[in-house]
Amino acid sequence: MNKFLKYALVGVLAAFTLVAAGCGGDKKAEQKVDMNKPVIVSVNPGPHAIIMENVKKIAEKKGLKIEIKEFSDFVTPNSALAAGEIWANSFQHEPFLKATMKKEPSFKLANAFSTALFPINIYSKKLKPGDKIPDGAKIAIPNDPTNGGRSLLLLAANGLIKVKNPKDITTTVNDITENPHKFQIIELEAAAIPRSLDDVTCAAINTTYALNAGLNPATDPIVKETADSLYVNIVAVQEKDLNDPRLKIFKEAYQSKENGEFIKTKFPGSVYLGWKE
Repeated sequence: MNKFLKYALVGVLAAFTLVAAGCGGDKKAEQKVDMNKPVIVSVNPGPHAIIMENVKKIAEKKGLKIEIKEFSDFVTPNSALAAGEIWANSFQHEPFLKATMKKEPSFKLANAFSTALFPINIYSKKLKPGDKIPDGAKIAIPNDPTNGGRSLLLLAANGLIKVKNPKDITTTVNDITENPHKFQIIELEAAAIPRSLDDVTCAAINTTYALNAGLNPATDPIVKETADSLYVNIVAVQEKDLNDPRLKIFKEAYQSKENGEFIKTKFPGSVYLGWKE
């Protein structure tokens, strides 16, 4: 009898330990964040920053304070996010994020939600919309893997070149299978491309840099990326923050009807919504 009681007592103690451990885990999961402390969100200057200022106002009505930090390049935002210097960033599409994490395996970042499509279009100071790109033209494209590939796929989609796989976002200049017009593809840093327009026939330029350079993505391109592009931009956060309750508020503010109307009014034909209304 004593032996039975001994084992029963051990079982009860073990069960209590498991329950206590479980309760401790639940308590940790339910731990609330400090809503009085602003979250830091980085953006690139231009449309990203303008839109985020509007999101900031909407989010504040919902109880979320946002501090906006601007980075002018495509490298620092993810490095800062991985280092915990910022809470989230809004400047890139998912292919770019995946390429970054492949290059930097220690970065534990994730796609939180979609924002908007900022088209990459072909611009020129020598040609007008409707003009044919001449044989032997010098075409500048971004030198980062994802936007470079995106530019080549845009050229391929318009029948200007042929590539191995017209849906492969990792396409590089080495994947060009046919170049009947003998275009010279010149790879440059994305931020520097608008300044190269005097030296090339035309160039693939991201909307952010195009607007900063005084170009109009709605009327100036000689070749336009369409709204069904795979390159919708996203908000990225650290993987550990995917369940942060503030992220839900942030998403609701960004994808709100109010912000959607703001984007369409502020950037008609230049920026497309990345979510279904």
